[in-house]
Amino acid sequence: MPELPEVETTRRGIEPYLVGHMAERVLVRERRLRWPIPEDLDVRLSGQRILAVERRAKYLLIRAETGCLIVHLGMSGSLRLIQAGQAPGKHDHVDLLLDSGMALRYTDPRRFGAWLWSEDPFQHVLLASLGPEPLGDDFSGDRLYRLSRGRSMAIKPFIMDNAVVVGVGNIYASEALFAAGIDPRKAAGSISRARYLKLADEIRRILAFAIECGGTTLRDFVGGDGKPGYFKQELYVYGRAGEFCKCCGATLREIRLGQRASVYCGRCQR
Repeated sequence: MPELPEVETTRRGIEPYLVGHMAERVLVRERRLRWPIPEDLDVRLSGQRILAVERRAKYLLIRAETGCLIVHLGMSGSLRLIQAGQAPGKHDHVDLLLDSGMALRYTDPRRFGAWLWSEDPFQHVLLASLGPEPLGDDFSGDRLYRLSRGRSMAIKPFIMDNAVVVGVGNIYASEALFAAGIDPRKAAGSISRARYLKLADEIRRILAFAIECGGTTLRDFVGGDGKPGYFKQELYVYGRAGEFCKCCGATLREIRLGQRASVYCGRCQR
């Protein structure tokens, strides 16, 4: 699943081709995504100039003159720029045609993404209750410490909770916990303030580095410019169960936390 760095990489890739251009038409071939694409999306967006391409958590916000297109990539979705009129493939469900002769094409084999419309996206039900951005000023180790008090849930699903902080998915939660030396099974409420300060710093550092690297290429993701990311080669634990820890040489272990596979080092993470 594309995570925050992959979505931010996509945003940066498509932004120069969209901002300032007119949306001429929204060509929908398949409306049945996670939520049906609105029947009137073409009417609402066509003829409007695109003012900005933003990101909130894992949602892309394509702002137009009277509203905002909310795009989520789901589990297997991707966006790329093509020449308008290029023949679609089996899983190419939507084209946003631009006055430049280009089109923003949405591809999604599993159809678990979304294309929605809102006049006020931050009040939309999908965005209204989200926590702070991990790279923003509102996120801190103190916030994690404060929200964790009395919580018995494991630390990994705690930091993956979008009400706590957005965009820390399975890959980057695993990597941040390893970098901070914290066992992913440890109860969130049992972790000290000092360790949360360290964890918040590692979350910021790893996400920022992954964005600069272009995200993590895992199966389906391709950036908006058609170039895959290369952060995968920097992974210390995610997807490396049974391999040797790059820091201490111990064999990495895999467990299930919150119905997700989680890999950690029993020697480095306490």
